[in-house]
Amino acid sequence: MLEDRQTAPSATPWPAAYPQGYAVVDVETTGLARDDRIVSAAVYRLDARGEVEDHWYTLVNPERDPGPVWIHGLTSDVLEGAPLFPDIAEEFATRLEGRVLVAHNAVFDWSMIAREYARARREAPVRQRLCTIALSKELGLPLANHKLESLAAHFGVVQQRAHHALDDARVLAEAFRPSLHTAARDGVRLPLLECRPLTEWTDRAAPLIGRQSGGSGGAGGYSSGGYSSGPPASWRPSRKRPACPYPNPGRYEPGKQLKQGMRIAFSGDTSVERDLLEDRAVEAGLHVATSLSRLTSLLVTNDPESGTSKVVKARQFGTPVVDEAAFGQLLGNVEPAAGPSTGPAAGA
Repeated sequence: MLEDRQTAPSATPWPAAYPQGYAVVDVETTGLARDDRIVSAAVYRLDARGEVEDHWYTLVNPERDPGPVWIHGLTSDVLEGAPLFPDIAEEFATRLEGRVLVAHNAVFDWSMIAREYARARREAPVRQRLCTIALSKELGLPLANHKLESLAAHFGVVQQRAHHALDDARVLAEAFRPSLHTAARDGVRLPLLECRPLTEWTDRAAPLIGRQSGGSGGAGGYSSGGYSSGPPASWRPSRKRPACPYPNPGRYEPGKQLKQGMRIAFSGDTSVERDLLEDRAVEAGLHVATSLSRLTSLLVTNDPESGTSKVVKARQFGTPVVDEAAFGQLLGNVEPAAGPSTGPAAGA
């Protein structure tokens, strides 16, 4: 079992480019959607070589129905006296600041954390994240699947309370340390991704169900009695995007630039709010598609191994796939369409 301690440095030559510290994080939530809330959070702080410095855990009152109690075990009664997220935001931030956020399916944990800070009118002090699923793929670990329990079993780590944030974070920290040392020994580049704190976001209101504590008025559509039944908070009004004025030039070719008019589809969660990411694509002259077809130029997803319909169709059609970070780089240099615009993109 992990202890809050530091051990003597190992004989492994350590890559100078590796981060100086990590925050291994797990959050339990009311669900998986962008308007769901955190009900508990845990952080194990690790030093540069993956040794534990300390750990922290808190419940969080989501001011709404707690969601899948049969998974996380946290009922409305248990959460009733828990602090609201703004009450623990400062302490949470001190655990994250200056460190790489490490999580299993990190884009989900980061997205939930970033949205909670946005609702509190703050920014999470995280600039990079590392997904242990991506790291296990980089290391070529012989796992049957990418569940946390499989990663834990590979390293002989015993889970005590699955889906309890503190125990999941402990298990992940124990599995991350040998993974990190293996990566250092083999000279593997860590799969670090940029985290952009949310300064704009959209949200939907959720009904208040069950007994909750009376929260103070504030951001995010809250009222003195809990989650407001009025319109949801929205820092940017939704709007219908105009049709792309450029014809579809065909598929993206890896190693080359995107070209105005290319048809872009997105699948899965993103660290940048999906609406904002799509807006950036539209502003660059790209066509954002809600579905994937043979005419799609590129699929953007942080989980190319998932079984979503878009990912499955991309495999069937041979559609190129990139992750969010790579897409962000491509957006910085989109090639202009050839000749004047000729109306809506072909195949729109």
